[in-house]
Amino acid sequence: MTMALDFAKGITEFRWHGRGGQGVVTSNQMLGKAALAEGNYIQAFPEFGPERTGAPVRAFLRISKRPIQVYAQVYNPDIVVCIDPTLLEVLDPTEGLKEDGLLVLNTTMSPEEVRDKYDFRGGKVVTVDATTIALEILGRPFYNMPTMAAAVKHSGVVRLESAIQAVLERYPGKIGELNKAAMERAAEEARVG
Repeated sequence: MTMALDFAKGITEFRWHGRGGQGVVTSNQMLGKAALAEGNYIQAFPEFGPERTGAPVRAFLRISKRPIQVYAQVYNPDIVVCIDPTLLEVLDPTEGLKEDGLLVLNTTMSPEEVRDKYDFRGGKVVTVDATTIALEILGRPFYNMPTMAAAVKHSGVVRLESAIQAVLERYPGKIGELNKAAMERAAEEARVG
């Protein structure tokens, strides 16, 4: 079950949440590269100041079949992706999310628990335990790529293979192959509701 990119409205917008050093900006760029490789126009940019590692970071992505003429952060995203489960205690990931949007969270909560906690009744909720997947496959808490894979699978904005290819080009060799395995597992294990 995926939500296809709605080219009738022109642009699909993402907002990513994570902490400095967790790969939010990298995931955003990798998804942008995958979309570009599939013939789309993109804008991919982060929002951070002089924060240090561990501080909250946001990144934004726009994907369109036509040139993008918007030059501002994303205020009302179609898709929100939160890669750090600890941020769920300090922010409302549904803030500004379109009513029919897609919420993708790295969490052990079920989609139903997320809906109850954030009173989110519209759209779709996807949860994936990317932390466990990353620790088991990569041996480290690099859960950005598994969370991205869940977002890709359930949004339909690009093919999962395109996202994996972008990651393999950025990280050739063993690191890339481990990320590929983590992404494939996350795409399979993600829960939607």
